[in-house]
Amino acid sequence: MYFRPCIDLHEGKVKQIIGSSLRDNKSPRTNFIADMPASYYAEKYQSDSLSGGHLIMLGPNNEEAAAEAMKAYPGGLQIGGGINLENAPDWLDAGASHLIVTSFVFHDGQINWGNLKQLSSTVGREHLVLDLSCKKENSFFRIMTERWQSPTKVTITKDTLKQLAEYCNEFLIHATDVEGKQQGINSELVRLLGECTPIPTTYAGGVRSQVDIDQISKLGLGKIDFTVGSALDIFGGKTLNYSDLANRYHPIKNR
Repeated sequence: MYFRPCIDLHEGKVKQIIGSSLRDNKSPRTNFIADMPASYYAEKYQSDSLSGGHLIMLGPNNEEAAAEAMKAYPGGLQIGGGINLENAPDWLDAGASHLIVTSFVFHDGQINWGNLKQLSSTVGREHLVLDLSCKKENSFFRIMTERWQSPTKVTITKDTLKQLAEYCNEFLIHATDVEGKQQGINSELVRLLGECTPIPTTYAGGVRSQVDIDQISKLGLGKIDFTVGSALDIFGGKTLNYSDLANRYHPIKNR
C-alpha cells in the first residue's frame, strides 16, 4: 500500500473541495485554496520522488496551470479532467505519465466500449487510468461522471473491474459521498475494492487520520493505495503530515 499525492485544480488554483458540492451553476464549497501554484506541489512531489500522483482539472480554465505542473515534474503525474481521444496524445507529450478518464468512456450512463478500446489502443493500456469514482445507491456503488454530478448505470462489481482492467493500467476511485468531509473513509467500498480489483487501485475520500489509513490497509488487504486531501498539512489540514506519509508509504522506499 502506497501514498499517492494529489493536485486538484479549480479555476486555475489548487483547492480542496467538498466533492458533493461540485455543481456547474455555482461555486463549490472549499476547505482550502492554495497561495502557491500547481507547479509548486509538482516540484515538491518530484523532490521526494513520489510518483503516481494525480492532477485533476475540475472544470474549465485549468489547462495552463496543469501544463506547468506537468513541465515541473515530467513523467511523474497522472492527469484527468476532460481527457478524450483528441487531446490525450497532447497531454502525454506535455509530460503526463498516465491519462485519467471518466466521461469519455462512461457515456450516456453506459460504458462506451468503442471509445475505451480506441483510447487504450491509441495511447497504450500502460498509460490509461480509469476514474471509477462512485456513490452508493441502494446496495450498489454506482459510477459517477461529469464532476460527480451524473450517476451512470454501471456499478462496481468484480466482473465490471475485470472487464475494464483489460484496457487500462490502474483505477482511481473517489468515494464521492465522503470526499472532502474528513469524516472517515467509506469502509464498505474499500473492502469491495480489496476483494475485487485485479490491477493497482487508488482510493480517495474521507481520510482524516492514521486510523483511516490503517483501516484502508486492513480492509484493502494491503493492496489499495490511498490519497489524502483536506486532512493533509500541505493543504491546510491539521491531522496528517505530508512528510510522514511520504516516508512511511513511499512507492519506491517501501517496495
